[in-house]
Amino acid sequence: MTVIASTPGRTAPASRPPRTSRRAGTGRLAAALLSPTLLVLALVIGYPVVAALRLSFQVSTEGIDPRTGFVATTSHYGMGNYATVFTDDRLLRPWWNTTSFALASVSLEVLIGVSMALVMHRAFRGRALVRAAVLVPWAIPTAISGMLWKWIFNSQGVANELLGTQVLWSSEGFHAWLSVVIADTWKTAPFIGLLVLAGLQIIPGELYEAARVDGASAWRVFWRITLPLVRPALVVAVLFRLLDVLRMFDLPYVLVGPRKHSVETLSMIAFNEMTNLRFGSAAAYAAVLFVYIAVVALAFVKLFGADLLGRGTRSEP
Repeated sequence: MTVIASTPGRTAPASRPPRTSRRAGTGRLAAALLSPTLLVLALVIGYPVVAALRLSFQVSTEGIDPRTGFVATTSHYGMGNYATVFTDDRLLRPWWNTTSFALASVSLEVLIGVSMALVMHRAFRGRALVRAAVLVPWAIPTAISGMLWKWIFNSQGVANELLGTQVLWSSEGFHAWLSVVIADTWKTAPFIGLLVLAGLQIIPGELYEAARVDGASAWRVFWRITLPLVRPALVVAVLFRLLDVLRMFDLPYVLVGPRKHSVETLSMIAFNEMTNLRFGSAAAYAAVLFVYIAVVALAFVKLFGADLLGRGTRSEP
C-alpha cells in the first residue's frame, strides 16, 4: 500500500465554483436589479408604442345609420390607413422636409460644434466663461427659441436690418426652410461641441508633443490624431442629433407656423391628422416616422460603428 504524506504547512486548494454558475448568479442579480426600470419603461414607452401601432390599423368610416338617420362611425382593422398614407401626395413633401432638415442642420452643427470644441479646448483666459456661455442656446427651451428667432426673422426684424432686405422669412418658400435650419443650428450646435470637447479632454498631450517634434502641420495633427481619437464621441453626438431632428415639430411649428408646405415635417402632419380627429391616420403617420427613424439609426450605427453598448471594450474575466 502506498501512503501519500501531506506536506506540513500546506492546505488543499479550495474548489472554485464553476464559471457557468457564477454567470447564472450574476445574470439573476442583474435581472432583479433591472426589473423595476424595465417595468417602468414598459409602462411609459412599451404600452404607448403598442397602443399606437394597434390604433394605426383601426380604420374608421362614417355613414348614415338607416335606423336613426344620424351619422354613425364604424371601425374595423385593416391596412386602409397605411394605404392612404403611402398613396397620399402629402407624404413625400413632409418626408423630404424632415430629411433635408436632418442633413443640413446636422452637417452645419458638426462643423460649428467641432470648431467650438477646438476653441474651448485651448488654454486661454476666460475659458470657463466661454464654456458656460456656450450652454445658453442649448439650455433655452425650443418653443422660447422659436419665438426669439421669429422676432429676429420678422419683416422688420434684426435679420432684414443687417442684410438690408425685406424678406418675409415666416412665409412659404426657401426662406422659411432656411430660417428653421439657422435656428436649429444655433440652438443645438453647442450640444455637439460639448460632447466633442469631452472627447478632446481624454486625448493624451504626449501625442501632440510627439507630432510637434516630428514637424507635423496643424491640419495633419487634426486629421491623424484629433479626429480619429474624438470619433467615438462625435459619432454618438451626431447619432443623438439625427434622432432628435428627424422628429422635429416644435421649432418649425412656432417659428413659421402650422400647415406650411415648405417646413411641414412628418411629426407636424401626424399632429394635423390628430387635431382633425383622424386618429388612425395620425397613428399610421407616426408609425411610419418611427420606422424611418429606426432604419436611419440602424444604418448609421452599421456605417459608422457607434459602440453605444461598450461591446468593443468588454473583456472576459
